[in-house]
Amino acid sequence: MLSDNLLKELNDQINLEFYSSNLYLAMAAYCAEENLDGFANFFIVQAEEEKFHAMKIFHFINTLGKRVTISGYGAPKNDYSSILEAFEDAYAHEKTVTKRIYHLSDIALNEREHATINFLKWFIDEQVEEEATFDSIIQKLKRIKGDSNALLMLDAEFANRTFSPENE
Repeated sequence: MLSDNLLKELNDQINLEFYSSNLYLAMAAYCAEENLDGFANFFIVQAEEEKFHAMKIFHFINTLGKRVTISGYGAPKNDYSSILEAFEDAYAHEKTVTKRIYHLSDIALNEREHATINFLKWFIDEQVEEEATFDSIIQKLKRIKGDSNALLMLDAEFANRTFSPENE
């Protein structure tokens, strides 16, 4: 049975996931202003994934017969000095999300809430993938430094990224 504490923490996670979506939309807007539409697309797709994550928790709570509570969240950072800075901030944010997922998992384990433990396994696996993706992109951006041709090649690659809930 979902305790009041675990319910509160899951609701907090929903709100963090929605904040994450807004953060990635802000990063997409920065990239679009820089005429890097592929990078903008990357972050738009990322924003869609975060909304999907929030709704996944939303439906889980509803399935357990509990109440979802949506609260406000602060405005995300909107200005970046470079594409690299945007990705470094995104990576740091994903590390924060990972810590929150681990925190949720720890609570579920301590409360022996097996349904939630099982549910959160998907998010743990997802966070491993998220962190690896951002780290890889950061390493590529550092390698290409000021090479505009390489940056445009990466931009073109990211233009092809799509979101598919079936793959989540």
